[in-house]
Amino acid sequence: MAQEIERKFLVTSDDWRDQVRSSAHYRQGYLANEGRCSVRVRVSGANAHLNIKSATLDIVRTEYEYPVPLADGEEMLDRLCSGLLVEKTRHFVDYGGFVWEIDVFEGVNRGLVIAEIELDHENTVFPRPSWVGAEVSADPRYYNVYLAQTPYTRW
Repeated sequence: MAQEIERKFLVTSDDWRDQVRSSAHYRQGYLANEGRCSVRVRVSGANAHLNIKSATLDIVRTEYEYPVPLADGEEMLDRLCSGLLVEKTRHFVDYGGFVWEIDVFEGVNRGLVIAEIELDHENTVFPRPSWVGAEVSADPRYYNVYLAQTPYTRW
């Protein structure tokens, strides 16, 4: 079984910006968000992926991801997604032996900046950078599937 162990935090400053090693722009939308799981399509550059995640609000979730042809991914975004598209730039920052992903949201979710860290084990201890604030892993508002229905600028 594929599994994602991820924790989410609010970002409290821009001090991470000088540590960015790479960035990617994402456009994503949801094909389904039904009780047990969500089905998402994401396009970034010349790549597109279909992603299926369990709908649990926990740091450990079941996740499957598959590449799809770019043209198919773009068409799914344009024709099949419910709700709004979530657009963001993800910045990758190495800190303390871990990769932090900082999502700077755009469009109707502008103003929201979230730092995520994926872990190998649920109880992994990791250092927190000074720019990381409150943990929001258990708050459904900070999940992309929620932001596609209830954008940050409308909270």
